[in-house]
Amino acid sequence: MALTDLLFGTPSKKALKKFSPTVDKVVALEGKYAAMSENELRGMTDILKQRLSNGETLDDILPDAFATCREASWRVLSMRPFPVQVMGGIVLHNGMIAEMKTGEGKTLVATLPAYLNALTGNGVHIVTVNDYLARFQSEWMGKLYGYLGLSVGLVVPGMKSPEKKLAYEADITYGTNNEFGFDYLRDNMVTNKANKAQRGHAFAIVDEVDSILIDEARTPLIISGAGDKSTDHYKKADSFARTLKMKKVVEHDDKTELEEIEGDYIVDEKEKTCSLTKTGIEKAQRYFGVDNLADPDNLALSHHINQAIKAHGIMTRDIDYVVRDGEVVIVDEFTGRLMIGRRYNEGLHQAIEAKEGVHVARESKTLATITFQNYFRMYKKLSGMTGTALTEADEFNEIYGLDVVEIPTNKPMIRKDHDDVIYTTEEGKFRAVIEQVIECHEKGQPVLVGTISIEKSEKLSKMLSRKGVKHEVLNAKQHEKEASIVAQAGKFGAVTIATNLAGRGTDMLLGGNIE
Repeated sequence: MALTDLLFGTPSKKALKKFSPTVDKVVALEGKYAAMSENELRGMTDILKQRLSNGETLDDILPDAFATCREASWRVLSMRPFPVQVMGGIVLHNGMIAEMKTGEGKTLVATLPAYLNALTGNGVHIVTVNDYLARFQSEWMGKLYGYLGLSVGLVVPGMKSPEKKLAYEADITYGTNNEFGFDYLRDNMVTNKANKAQRGHAFAIVDEVDSILIDEARTPLIISGAGDKSTDHYKKADSFARTLKMKKVVEHDDKTELEEIEGDYIVDEKEKTCSLTKTGIEKAQRYFGVDNLADPDNLALSHHINQAIKAHGIMTRDIDYVVRDGEVVIVDEFTGRLMIGRRYNEGLHQAIEAKEGVHVARESKTLATITFQNYFRMYKKLSGMTGTALTEADEFNEIYGLDVVEIPTNKPMIRKDHDDVIYTTEEGKFRAVIEQVIECHEKGQPVLVGTISIEKSEKLSKMLSRKGVKHEVLNAKQHEKEASIVAQAGKFGAVTIATNLAGRGTDMLLGGNIE
C-alpha cells in the first residue's frame, strides 16, 4: 500500500465514507415507500421527472429515486437491494467503477443508477459481454422498469434498422459492446441523419468492465464491404504451405537466426507471427517460378504465402474458429462465442477457407473502424462493474478517468479459494480433473469445469463419458442450448464442461432455475 494511502486513506475508503450518508438516506426511506399503494409507487416516476423539470438535479432526487426502485424491486422481483448494493449504485451514478465480488448481485445494482439516469429522457445503455446476458437481463430487469413506467430496448445481431432505432429510443437499452460499437459505425455510414439508430451517448453502465475496457480496449471493430473477387492464389498458396516444414518457438526476436533454424517457416507462438526461413524462401521461389520473392512485383504472392503459413501455423480449428455448414466461423477469444458474419481481414479468412477446403469467399475492404477504447470515451458519463478491477485501477484512471471503488460484501466471504495446482503434463492434469469431478459428483455437488477452448472441452467430455459420468458440454458448437444448460447447471449432481462461453456474468443458481 502506498504511503499516501496509509496517510489519507485509499480512494475506495474515501468514496465509501463520502457516499455513506446518502446510503443511509435511501435506507431510511424504506418504510415510507413500503407503505405506498401500487399506484402511488408507480406514480413516483412522473413525480421525479417533474422535480427534474423544476430545476432539481439527479443528485437531489437520488435518495427518493433509489428508494422507489428498491421497493419496486421487492414487489416485482422479490429482491430488495442491500445497503452495500445501494452503495454500488451510487458509485455507478457518479461515473466510477464498482468492484463487487462474485454473487453480490451486480445485475440488480445496475437498476438503481439506470432508473435514476433514465428519468432525464436521454437514454441509458447497459453493456454486457454477450447477447445471451443482454437478452436475459433485459427480460429479467425489464419487469422492474416496466412496473415503474420506463421502456426497455434490446439490441442484438440480426435486427433491422427500424427495430434498432426503436430499441435505442427506449429509456434503457441493453446490448453488447460489439453491437453498440457496430451500430455507431453503421450510423456514420448512413446518408440521411434520420436513418441513424443511436440517439447519443449520455450514460453507459458496462458490466464486466475490465474485460471490455481493458482486455478488449484496442480490439478494432471493422465494417467491411465487398472487395475484389477471390482468386485461386489462396488455394495455390495453401497447396504450397502444405509442403513446408514448420518450426515453432516460444519467442523469437533475432531475425538473423532464420538462416540457422531447421524448417521452412518459423512460428512465434508468443507474438503469433510466421516467417519463411531461408530454405522456405528458396522453396517458394522454385514452386512459383520467380527469381526473387522480395521483388516488389511479387508482393501479392508473398502476402498470399504469408497468410497461408499463418492459417496453418497459428490459426487452429476448434480454438480460433469452427467450420459450420461449409463456412469458417470465428470463435471470440474473450467470450468463447461464435462471431457469425465476422471475418478476419487482410486475406487471412480466405487463407483459412482454402486450408479447410470450403468455398473461398471474395475479399473485403474496410469501410469503417473504431476501437472499444475510442467508442466508450464518447459517453458523457461512463461507469462499470466487475469482480476484478483494482488490479487495473491505474489503467482505468489514465485511459478513461475512472476511479475504482471496492464495495464490501453484504455478508462475510465464506468461499474457499484454494491454491493453484501445477502438473508436469496435460494428461496428468486432465486425469486429476476427472478424479475431482467424479469425487464431487458422487456427493451430489454440481460441478462446472472451465476450459480454454472447444477442443479441450470435447477432450474432457470424452474422458468423462468413458467413466460413465453424465454431463453437459457448453461451447460455441452448442450455443443454441446455452440457456437450458446454464439454467440447470446448478442442479444436484449436475456436471457441466464449458469454455469461457459460461464465463463472465453467467448466473448458475444452486438447485437449478425452475423458470
